Amino acid sequence: MNVVTSRQDSEPPPADFPIPAWSLAALDRRIHAAQGRLTQGLSLEALALAFSDWGMHLANAPYRRVDLAHLALDQARDLFSAALGIRPAPCIEPQAGDHRFTDPAWQRQPFALWEQGFLLHEAWWQAATTGLSGVAGAHERIVSFAVRQMLDVVSPSNMPWLNPEVIEATVQTGGRNLLNGLANFAADIRHATTGDAASESGFQVGHDLAATPGRVVLRNALMELIQYAPSTPMVRPEPVLVVPAWIMKYYILDLSAQNSLIRWLVGQGFTVFCISWRNPDASMAETSFDDYRRHGVMAALDAVLAITGAARVHATGYCLGGTLLAIAAAAMAGRGDKRLASVTLFAAQTDFTEAGELQLFVTEAQLASLDDMMWEHGTLDSRQMAGAFQLLRSNDLIWSRVIKSYLLGQRETPNDLMAWNADATRMPYRMHSEYLRSLFLHNDLAEGRFVVAGRPVSLADIHAPFFVVATEMDHVAPWRSVYKLQLQNEGDITFVLTSGGHNAGIVSEPGHPHRHFRIRERLRGGHYIGPDEWAELVEAETGSWWPVWAKWLAAHSGEPVAPPAMGAADRGFPALDAAPGRYVLER
Repeated sequence: MNVVTSRQDSEPPPADFPIPAWSLAALDRRIHAAQGRLTQGLSLEALALAFSDWGMHLANAPYRRVDLAHLALDQARDLFSAALGIRPAPCIEPQAGDHRFTDPAWQRQPFALWEQGFLLHEAWWQAATTGLSGVAGAHERIVSFAVRQMLDVVSPSNMPWLNPEVIEATVQTGGRNLLNGLANFAADIRHATTGDAASESGFQVGHDLAATPGRVVLRNALMELIQYAPSTPMVRPEPVLVVPAWIMKYYILDLSAQNSLIRWLVGQGFTVFCISWRNPDASMAETSFDDYRRHGVMAALDAVLAITGAARVHATGYCLGGTLLAIAAAAMAGRGDKRLASVTLFAAQTDFTEAGELQLFVTEAQLASLDDMMWEHGTLDSRQMAGAFQLLRSNDLIWSRVIKSYLLGQRETPNDLMAWNADATRMPYRMHSEYLRSLFLHNDLAEGRFVVAGRPVSLADIHAPFFVVATEMDHVAPWRSVYKLQLQNEGDITFVLTSGGHNAGIVSEPGHPHRHFRIRERLRGGHYIGPDEWAELVEAETGSWWPVWAKWLAAHSGEPVAPPAMGAADRGFPALDAAPGRYVLER
């Protein structure tokens, strides 16, 4: 890979990774890749192993089967009583967050009976697939998840002849809703084929989105570094370097003017730099995880210090970018590099033992299947990655949209977050394989086995203060998982738990309605408090956490000074293209 080498962090290149294209092993991989395309990347071996484990243990538990039979009889009796009107109250309530049956029409007969029957059936399968002694934890999660996905398909809310909302809309419009839904379906097929879903939103990158003024001041084969123009007469002497995840385009942090975190932070008197990662293609297949550290974080850090003349930097990482930043900070600390004034992590995990439902897709069998698919094409396709995230919340992200768009014939009004979400990225084969195996599967960072430049790194070595933000409804980086940083580092950690999910909880600008957050600082030497106890002790505050973060950054900064120039051509960092640069436009 042809990249600009970071001046202060040169290391030997990684060992060769590729397999000869037509070896016998490669032929096997091509067969597996073809199988993966048929199953949308799901490993049939992983599913077979999980269901075999569950099935054999259930077969060897006769009294558990008797208990399940009793449960089925009790549910049938309750449903029969409800059908006869003997039991006026619902037999079962939907789980928290299940919005499929919230319309009042579902309370009328016969729709209420269909809803109750389905929810009871769903509850029975939940009981049947969980809590069975002897079944491996990973296998139990896979079986429960797979059964839930199959049940979701046949939910009465997804059947136009059983859904009262669809029936009513069809009667009122004379069937026009179904014709509109057919047109919406055809349009979505066209967008999926041509890849122009983002452009169809009406939002334009560089005009409506990612429009904060700035210039690209460094470009290599992996990333562009953007320096944003100051909007205040004085700025803090320590610049802020933002490391976003390359699983998403950086402008999640620079959406519209009113909810751009970058624009807002510039307005608070900080000099802000942000990495814009390249959208990888097959030519970048052998790009390693450490390439992102060396030619991303470290190259950007060198540039920021050279341009500003600052001694230290406030480093900020989001999601996977936060994990990478934590690793880079640990490697720096291990060799006495003190150029970080602080480390801020947004929804970023450093311990993956409780990494949420994404662990469903991280088993040896599943990763072997994924490796073969990525090896054949050089990258992980953006649609496959998006599909995995959607499956985690299929009711909200798949079926509710199917009902609204295809059965009710309604289109959601595009917003900036939806436009960004449609602007998908790919992942390099080698990097993604290393990341999933080292961190998700083996948890090497938390257990002291993650190696950088030949030496294992430890987050305990980092002495810079941390500001850590987690979100209450995060399905990608569950907040209790993010919280575990407090077990890995004994220094000053300010932990914030905010409302919202992985994206909306971070894009939580001042003035956004219905937002709240909890915050508490643990100083060096302080005692550890468990996450649930922490949540009970710390009272929620109304509003956005952004102003608290800006105040925290200011408290760890020097007195304001005149803003630095844009770029530093005499030091090898000329001001190039205007923001948002070139890489963010690649698809």
